[in-house]
Amino acid sequence: MADPRSAGPSATGLVAEARRQAVAREPLVVALRAQAAYERSRMAHGSAKRLLDEAARLARAAELSGRLHEVLVSRAVVQLERGRFASAARDLDAAERLGPGDDTELDLQRASVLYNVGRLRDAARICRRILADPRSTVETQAKIANNLALLEAQLGRPAAALGLLDRADELAGPALAAIVACSRGWVLARAGRLAESLRQFDDAEVRYREVGLPLAELHLEQLDTLLDLRLTAEARALAERAGAAFTAHGVGLMGAEALLRLAQVAARSTEPEAALDPASRAAAEFRAQGRPGWVARAEITRVGALVRAGRVDPADLAGARRAVRTLERGGRGADVVDAHLVAGRAALALDRARPAAEHLAAAREASRRGSVLVRLQGRVAGALRASIVGDDAGAVRHARTGLLDLARHRETLGSVELRALASGHGAELGRLGLRSLLRSAPPADVLRWMDRTRAAVLLTSAPPAGGEVGEELSALAAVQGELAQLRRDGADEPQALLVEQAQLEGRIRRAAWRRGSEPGAPGGANRIGVAEVRRLLAGRPLVAYGANEGQVFAIRLGAHRAVLVPLGDRSEILVEAEALGTALRRLSRPAGGRPATLAAAWRSARHALDRLRALLVAPLRLDPEAPVVVLPDPTTRDVPWSALHPGPVTAAPSMSSWARSAAAGPGDGPTVLVAGPGLPGAVREVEALSALHPGAEVLVPPVGGVERVTRALAGAGLAHLACHGYLRADNPTFSAVRLADGDMTLHQLDLLGAAPRRAVLAVCDSASGVAVEGDEVLGLISALLARGTAAIGASVAPLGDAETVGFSIDLHRALAAGAGMAEAVHTARTGVDVDDPRGFVLHTAFSAYGGG
Repeated sequence: MADPRSAGPSATGLVAEARRQAVAREPLVVALRAQAAYERSRMAHGSAKRLLDEAARLARAAELSGRLHEVLVSRAVVQLERGRFASAARDLDAAERLGPGDDTELDLQRASVLYNVGRLRDAARICRRILADPRSTVETQAKIANNLALLEAQLGRPAAALGLLDRADELAGPALAAIVACSRGWVLARAGRLAESLRQFDDAEVRYREVGLPLAELHLEQLDTLLDLRLTAEARALAERAGAAFTAHGVGLMGAEALLRLAQVAARSTEPEAALDPASRAAAEFRAQGRPGWVARAEITRVGALVRAGRVDPADLAGARRAVRTLERGGRGADVVDAHLVAGRAALALDRARPAAEHLAAAREASRRGSVLVRLQGRVAGALRASIVGDDAGAVRHARTGLLDLARHRETLGSVELRALASGHGAELGRLGLRSLLRSAPPADVLRWMDRTRAAVLLTSAPPAGGEVGEELSALAAVQGELAQLRRDGADEPQALLVEQAQLEGRIRRAAWRRGSEPGAPGGANRIGVAEVRRLLAGRPLVAYGANEGQVFAIRLGAHRAVLVPLGDRSEILVEAEALGTALRRLSRPAGGRPATLAAAWRSARHALDRLRALLVAPLRLDPEAPVVVLPDPTTRDVPWSALHPGPVTAAPSMSSWARSAAAGPGDGPTVLVAGPGLPGAVREVEALSALHPGAEVLVPPVGGVERVTRALAGAGLAHLACHGYLRADNPTFSAVRLADGDMTLHQLDLLGAAPRRAVLAVCDSASGVAVEGDEVLGLISALLARGTAAIGASVAPLGDAETVGFSIDLHRALAAGAGMAEAVHTARTGVDVDDPRGFVLHTAFSAYGGG
C-alpha cells in the first residue's frame, strides 16, 4: 500500500495464488485490495473499483469486518477520484460503523472529501487532529502533512505549508515523496516563488518517472505556475494533455479540474469567449459531484471571460456575487480576491457603482496577506475603486505600489522571456495610473509614469549561463549546422532533424526559465530621473509617445519644461504604419514586381510617410535640423523614425534605458565584422569595412559560426553583422541571425551575455520584435540593449544585399570619425539613391536605437 507501483506485480501474483488455493477468503481480500491500489496508481480506476467490489463481497460473506472496513475506505478513495462523492461518502459511513472510532485512514479520507467540496477549514481541522495523534502510522503522518500543506497554502499560509512538506518528505517513501515534491512546486507558486516552483516541478517529474506514477496530475498542478508566468500556450497544452488522460481513465475528479484549468487559460487569451463552454461544462461536472466551491470557481471564470468579451449582463453579476459568498465560506484566499475582482468588474461594466465599489474594496482587503501576484490583483482593485470615486491620487498610489511589487517579482526571474511576460501583470495598473495622471498631473509627471511602465525588462538581467544551458546550446548549434549544410546542398530538411531542433529549443527555454537573476536595486531604483535625462540630452528634445482611450499623445521634453501635445486617433496611425510596412516589403523584393505593383507600392509608401509626419511630428514644432530622441509606444513602435524628421533621430524603449545607454559611451573593445552565408554582398561589405577598422576581427563563411561570433561579440566595442535574419512570431526568443554554421538566437545573446557596446545590424527586419502585454518587446534590439549594448543601427524592413554596402561604409566612416550612431545613420542615409526602390527602403527603414 505504501509503494503500489513497486509492489503491484507481486500483488497481482498473490491474487492469482489465492484464487488457486481457495482455502480462506482473507488472503484473497488483502491481495485484491493491494492489487486495486496498484491499478489506482496507474489511473486504472475502473479496474480498481471492480477489484474492490469483489473484495467487499468476499469480506462480507466471510464476516471479515476489519478487512471490509479497509476495503470500503480504499473504495471510497477510488470513488472520490472518479468524482462519485455520494458513493464515497456511503462507503466511509459504512466503514465507520464497522471499524474503530479512531481510524486515521478513514479520517484522512473524510478530510479529502471536505477538501474537494471546498470546506477547507473543516478539512484542515481534521488533518491537524490526525497529525497530532501519536497512534497514526508513519505513512499516514506523511500523507496528512502533505495534504495539510496544500490546505494551509490555500488558506494563505505558505510558510506553514512548506514546513509541513519538509516533515512529509522526511517520512515519505519513494512514491509519496514524488507527490510531496509536486505539492512543494504548487505551494511555491502560491507563495509567488515561481522560478523555484518551476525547478521543483522539474525535480518532481524526474521522481514521478522513477517510481512510475502517471504524469497527468503533476501536469495539472503545474498549470498554476505556468498561468502565473503567463505561459499560456504551454499551460493550454498541459491542460489538454491532462484532461485527455483523466477522461480516458475515468478520473472524474481531476478531469473536471482540468476542464476548469482549460477555461482559465482561454479566459486570459485574446479570445476570452473560448472559455465559456469549458467553464460551463466544468461547472456542470462539479455540480454533479457535489462540489460547490469548485462550481463557484468555474462561475467566476465564466463571468470573468464575459467581462473581457464585453457581454456581461445582470444575471452574470448575480452569479458572480453568489460565487463570492460560496468561496468566502470555503476560505480560499487567492480565489476570494479573484472572485471579488471579477464581481467588481462585472458591476462596473453594468454601471453599478455601489456593488462595484463594495467588491473592489473587499478584493483589496483580502489581498493584503497574499503572494505578490495576489497583492497585484488587490492593487488593481484599489485603483479601480479609486477611479470610481474620482480619487486620481489614490488610483496612482495603488498603481505605483503595485508596479513596485511587480518589479521585485520580475527581478526573481532569470529569463528575459519570463521578465517580459511578467510585465503583463502590470499592464492594467499602468493604464489606470496613466489615465489618472493625464487628468490631473503636469506633463513631467506623466513622462515619469510612462517611464515606470516601459521596457522594465531592460533594467534587470541575469548572469551569463553555462552548464546545462551551454550543453543544450551546443547540441542545438550542431543540429542547426546540419540543417544549414542541407540547405546549402539544396536538399530537403529531414523531419527527424526538425523535431530534434524543436525539442532542443524547448529544453533551452525551460533551462532559461529556471535561472535566477542577478541581485540588483529593486523596482524604480533603476529608473533615471528627468533632471539627469535633461543633462544627458544636452539641449536635444526628447519626445515620448503614448495612448489613452484610443487617442495618441506626445510629451516633448525640452531644456526647461515638458509639454503634452494631443496627436489624434490611434486607429488612423496604426493604419498608416501598417500601410507603410506593407509598401516597404513590396519595394524590397529583388525583382521589384510588376511595374504597376511597384508604382502602387511607391505611392502608398510616400503617402503613408507624409501622413505619419503630419500626425506624429508636425504638431510637435521641432527644429528640423535638431537631433531628437524618440520613445515610441506600442502604436508607433514599428514607425521608421529616421524618415519622419529631417535631423538625426534615435529611438529607445524608455527614458531610463536611453539614459543608461547614453551614459555608457562608445567603449574601447575590438571591432568585429561578421558576414552570414548566402550573401555575396555581405562578404564584400565586411571586407571593405575592415579597411576602416585596422585590426578588426573579420568573420566570413565558412568561419564565423555561432560559438565564435557570440564569443567575439561579448567583448566587442563595435560589431557589424551583415546576415540573413528572421523573426519567430511563434517563439520570439528563437528569432535569429543566420551565421556560417547555424542560427544565433536571442536565447544565445541573452544566456551567454553577448553584447557589443555598439552594433550595426545590416539584417532584414532587425529592428522588429514580437510585442507582449506590458509594453515589452522580444527582439534583437531588446536582447542587445538588455545586455548592455549602448547604440544600435537597425532596420524595420527587409534590406537589399548589394544596396547596404555603400551605406554601411558611409555609416562606419562616420563612426570612425567620432559620430554617434544617430549622426552616423543620418549621414549614411544622405548617400542613398532614393530613386531606386530598394535604396528608398534602406533610406526609409534604417534607424538608430539606444544612446545614439
